[in-house]
Amino acid sequence: MRAKTLQLLITFSSTVQAMSMETQAHGAGLPGRLIPVPTSITAGCGLAYKAPLDSRAELLALIERADLEPEQVVEMLL
Repeated sequence: MRAKTLQLLITFSSTVQAMSMETQAHGAGLPGRLIPVPTSITAGCGLAYKAPLDSRAELLALIERADLEPEQVVEMLL
C-alpha cells in the first residue's frame, strides 16, 4: 500500500470551476489533478484539485489571476 502524504485539496462549488482550475494549472505547468472529493469533506460539485503542498502559493496566485472561486482550500493526508 502507498504511504499517505499531506496534500493540498482545493474544492469548488461547480464542475465548470473545477475543470477550469485543472486547465489553468496545467497550462501554467503546475502540478496536480482533479479527484473525487474525499468523503471526510464536502464540496458542491464532488470534485477537488489535488496538488503537492509545496505548490500552494503558485496555485493560490493562479486562482486569483484566473478569477476562480474555490469553496475550500485544505490540507489532507491522502
